[in-house]
Amino acid sequence: MAAKGRNAVFVVFSIFLYAPFLAIFILAFQGPQGGLNFPLRDPSLHWFHDLIDPRSLSDFRPAIGRSVILALVASAITTIVSLAAGLAFRRRFTGSATLFYLTIGSLVVPSSLVSIGIGIICSMLGIQMTWWGSALGAQLTWTLPFGVLIMLAVFSHFDRSLEEAARDLGANRWQVLRHVTIPVVAPGLFAVALLSFMLSYDEFARTAVVAGSENTLPLELFAFMSLSVSPTIYALGTVTTLLSIGALVIATAVLIRSANRRRAP
Repeated sequence: MAAKGRNAVFVVFSIFLYAPFLAIFILAFQGPQGGLNFPLRDPSLHWFHDLIDPRSLSDFRPAIGRSVILALVASAITTIVSLAAGLAFRRRFTGSATLFYLTIGSLVVPSSLVSIGIGIICSMLGIQMTWWGSALGAQLTWTLPFGVLIMLAVFSHFDRSLEEAARDLGANRWQVLRHVTIPVVAPGLFAVALLSFMLSYDEFARTAVVAGSENTLPLELFAFMSLSVSPTIYALGTVTTLLSIGALVIATAVLIRSANRRRAP
């Protein structure tokens, strides 16, 4: 009975979690006369075509490009800095506790206040606010704390005897880092890169004030919904979700293959 109860709870939770996504996927195939709700009328790819039609109000391609570039840059910076922070915090140093609390402090500050604060600083310094400049800085205040926390957790379970063995065999500091440390913590780095990409790609509140005149995808979607609402948003959600799942599957397969190669004799 206990097992059946756990299974029932899992099924209910799964339905609660994934039913909205399933509804969006289905309604994305509404015909030209279809609306935002069921029933599904004249199934077609009409709204997917509307996504890439430059004459339509819902041409999200420029915004998607900006969001992808911004997320890739934020992910790369977050991964590199998080790795450096994880290595640094393996040993206590003067001010380490203060630096740690300052790093994660932005997580408890409302996102809108962070965005407004960065906007005020840019105005005082005469810096033009852009999606690739001030918006990137705002998003890093969100992605970096998560990345640092993940890498601290990863290094807390790191077996240092592996590095000591490599040094005993004559490896220098950089060789140990490249051939021992990074391969061992690679799954954690992958988690940081993936999480920071998703956090940046979806970020709205911290980007809203400091993105400048060119919108990222969340801002463009908000502006579109304030003017007109159509099944185009369902098509956009479907494409974005499928691309995200595809990228996750490919990256996971690459990691598994790399791990199997390391284990092979």
